[in-house]
Amino acid sequence: MHLKHSTTVLPVLLAWLLLSGAALAQLKEGTEQVPLHPMELSYNASMDKGISLKGSARRILEKRDDGTWRFRTDVDSFIADIDETLIFRWENNQVVPLRYRYELSGFLIKTRKEAIDFDWDTMVVSGHHEGDRFSMALEEGALDPMGYQLQLSQDIKAGKREMEYRVIDKGDYDTDRFAVVDEEIRRINGDEVTTLKAEKVRDSDSKRRSLMWFAPERDYLLIRFLQVEPDGSEYELTINQASFDR
Repeated sequence: MHLKHSTTVLPVLLAWLLLSGAALAQLKEGTEQVPLHPMELSYNASMDKGISLKGSARRILEKRDDGTWRFRTDVDSFIADIDETLIFRWENNQVVPLRYRYELSGFLIKTRKEAIDFDWDTMVVSGHHEGDRFSMALEEGALDPMGYQLQLSQDIKAGKREMEYRVIDKGDYDTDRFAVVDEEIRRINGDEVTTLKAEKVRDSDSKRRSLMWFAPERDYLLIRFLQVEPDGSEYELTINQASFDR
């Protein structure tokens, strides 16, 4: 995730932040395969950096006729639009990515594209990032920039409190770590909701914080996300509406 350009930070955050969740299956560690269920979530977003900017995002999870799944994010904001899609298999309660596509475009913004293709038969992953092509060995359990978000929500629902993922992004592997750090009562749309507060684990000298609130009583939905930048500015995401097909 890139936060170097303040003019694009809101839509980029929206694409990354919708940890979707959804936690749509009744998962417990060690249980048998549990099916996902189609869903549609919408979020409101705001940016506080001396001005007020707002945007909206929709995330959809749907099963395809061939048994694979499509996970899609559409972001619409004053600054830019994002179209992000993942095709994946759901096996043994794990996301197995097959094809990832990302495009950011907008007014006075350079279009950015990324593509990742996973070949699990030959254990090779290839693609391109902003025109630079890559091909490298595929690690067992590797995820893409979208698939690990779904995996995180499912793992928290499964009872895990510390998570680590190998994520392929910009033609290389990153190791992303998360931890559940607290339980809090949050007020959402007038209701008090018990949540699990999770945080992305960063280096001790990092001044950036990424915080997420999941609601166990509401299928572990991500109901709030807050990112605090080194300069003190904040970017917030709150759930607006959710629907599921069971």
